[in-house]
Amino acid sequence: MPNITFILPDESIKVVDAIEGDSIMQTAVDNDIEEITADCGGSCSCATCHCIIDDAWIGKVGTADEVEMSIMESAIEATPNSRLSCQIKVTDDLDGIVVHVPESEW
Repeated sequence: MPNITFILPDESIKVVDAIEGDSIMQTAVDNDIEEITADCGGSCSCATCHCIIDDAWIGKVGTADEVEMSIMESAIEATPNSRLSCQIKVTDDLDGIVVHVPESEW
């Protein structure tokens, strides 16, 4: 089972088990990462699941497509490594991924 390391806004670290095939967003919600509110339920229509992928992992995850980038324009702390966590599926290749969670924007 892959695991995800969430670095929370206060710099605390939460390592959680993830289910392969779930999104990083669903994993965050299932593990009470409160800053990821996922208001649209994973339909790529809001930015409430905004996360920042650690530099060491962005190559495996890839960058956002045009639709995701247009949604990201509403994210307050967007960076080049910003992604919507609803758009990243958990795979064994992502075991150990580090995800930075910005302050809740909502």
